[in-house]
Amino acid sequence: MVLHTSPYHSAFLSFLSRLSWAFVFPCYWLLDRLLASCVATSLEKRRRSQDPCSFLALGVLISTPLYLVLLLASLPFAFIGFLLWAPLQSIRNPYIYSHQKPDKHGAEQGASAGTGAALAEWRPQGRSFCFGSANVCLLPDSLARFNNLADTQRRAREVGKRIRNGASRPQIKIYIDSPTNTSISAVSFCSLATQGFRRTSSLDHRPEPVVTTETETEALNECPVHPSGGTSSDCPIHSTEAQNSSECPLHSNAEDHAPDCAVHQFADPESSGECPVHSNIIQNSEDCPLHPAGVQISITSPDSEPAEDEKGNHQTGDGDTGSLESRTASRESLVRFHAADGGISPNNTLSQHRTSVFKRPIGRKRRHGDDGFDHEISAFFPANLDFLCLQEVFDRRAADRLRRQLHRYFPFVLSDVGRYGWKGCCSRFKFLNSGLLLASRYPILDAHYECFPNGRSEDALAAKGVLFAKVQVGSSAQEQRVVGYITCTHLHAIEGDASVRCEQLDMLLEWGAEFRRNTLGPTDEEKVLEDQVAFDVILGDLNFDNCSSEDKLEQQHSLFNHYKDPCRLGPGEDKPWALGTLLDTTGLYDEEVSSPESLQKVMENEEGRKEYLVFPASKNHCPSQKGRKIPLKGNGRRIDYILYKEEGLQPDWKVDIEELSFITQLAGLTDHLSVAARLVVSTGEEET
Repeated sequence: MVLHTSPYHSAFLSFLSRLSWAFVFPCYWLLDRLLASCVATSLEKRRRSQDPCSFLALGVLISTPLYLVLLLASLPFAFIGFLLWAPLQSIRNPYIYSHQKPDKHGAEQGASAGTGAALAEWRPQGRSFCFGSANVCLLPDSLARFNNLADTQRRAREVGKRIRNGASRPQIKIYIDSPTNTSISAVSFCSLATQGFRRTSSLDHRPEPVVTTETETEALNECPVHPSGGTSSDCPIHSTEAQNSSECPLHSNAEDHAPDCAVHQFADPESSGECPVHSNIIQNSEDCPLHPAGVQISITSPDSEPAEDEKGNHQTGDGDTGSLESRTASRESLVRFHAADGGISPNNTLSQHRTSVFKRPIGRKRRHGDDGFDHEISAFFPANLDFLCLQEVFDRRAADRLRRQLHRYFPFVLSDVGRYGWKGCCSRFKFLNSGLLLASRYPILDAHYECFPNGRSEDALAAKGVLFAKVQVGSSAQEQRVVGYITCTHLHAIEGDASVRCEQLDMLLEWGAEFRRNTLGPTDEEKVLEDQVAFDVILGDLNFDNCSSEDKLEQQHSLFNHYKDPCRLGPGEDKPWALGTLLDTTGLYDEEVSSPESLQKVMENEEGRKEYLVFPASKNHCPSQKGRKIPLKGNGRRIDYILYKEEGLQPDWKVDIEELSFITQLAGLTDHLSVAARLVVSTGEEET
């Protein structure tokens, strides 16, 4: 199927559409400014209260009558333009596909080919893919102010900058081995780097924990003291001269007989049978020079797998906030360790595990218990983000600004999704499109959009619906394409309309199954084997949570029988760590949540969540988990989802979640937290 690269099939129709919009736009812009001047955000109210001369209020009093006069003067031109524009919408394409081709300036622009690596042979051990979803609230400025947000054009540009800078940054992980604290600390990377901590390349997987008994200890294969390539005879601890010497090889002469020295604790190490390096007595000592704080810092550069031309891409722009300019490496998406023989494999490819340089405590459990994956609150979008679904990208000029920023990282983008005016199932006039946008680092093979026909009230003024996309992520040894299916959606938002949302979920499942049937097999002209499906993922704002009593109907929908929600235990019950994604709009400009790092810290605190998140409407709490002192309701309304199919895509293939993040990088730019998940596709085969 041919992807639509322009709104119309004819250049003449595109010209008529631009001409008609040129007549309509002055009226549209003036009306937007007039309404915006009547609705102030909390930040503007605060500034006006601090303005002793009331210059801001005086500016509003002068501009409002001016906007009104100009609006009345533009109405005749807008009417003529509308008569030409409205009929054209019935033949308009439902989306625009854009591909940023690489050129000689690709390194500066972040453009990438994407196609070359995506067509590489699919490796038997599988791959991992990172998905993100965010509601960015890019409504016309006058409408965005009802959500306490303003300056849509500036926010669109800044949203794009933060996302691409977060996704293209080096991946930093800080592991802290402690018997009492197994979390990742939000500490300054610069301060840690200057304390002599070792940096290592890191990739997808952390080694699985080794289960041992309390009396068992694990001997180090390599002594941490002698240099790389050295022998035991070179070691200042294990050498005979060192053991018979009165001078400590690890301390200065002034500390020859330090009682806490790892070497001199034992009068005769050989007779004691205990190695001073591996002794349980000093293994967890904070002062031990051989076990420095149990901290390891791991850094990876942005993954180059989807595009061979990405080296040197994605330079940080001046004035970017919430990105690499921040000196806080706050809870980055987790990095794993692995290595292939003789070198480092690409970050998106799973391979054999290898333990990291620093040894961890014996029998260490996974950081998050029985969940089987890592979850965190991060101040950044995950590094190497592969797919991004955005909702509420309604304003056309803002969408253009956002798309240009995203194209510096994502080569493939589907934007301007939806319908305007009257079209097909959309019985009511649509003033806004669907607001959906999909960005991908992998080639998009096919796309399809469907409009929900059952919208009500003000929600019916937007062409909300579902965007389906088929992407190619590789090819098998038999020249079969390996593909993935992505569904982006934004459901009905009016409270109390549970039946409407359930109908929309029914349509989503039906349309999705039909899209996969129509696109899975090759066309008659291609004469190739059937595609292999690696993943099937749903992303978007579903406008219901899993704890509110008013959302019980949606919580029990069959959607959750087909797709897995990693944050969900069952209908009406989330996992204890699951975090609400809907922010209280009244506090968006408070200093405590004004930056990604500060919002992250607030979200990590129970009292902060209660102050800045929107809670389930019902006073009835969700069932508490065993050992949990506060009800799940205290974590807020989680209405932004990433759902995935675990099995049934290919024989013996399975999809598991590796990590899930609640992201605060868009603090001050939207009223939602973003979510991201990294999925691992395993094929059940072993690499030969």
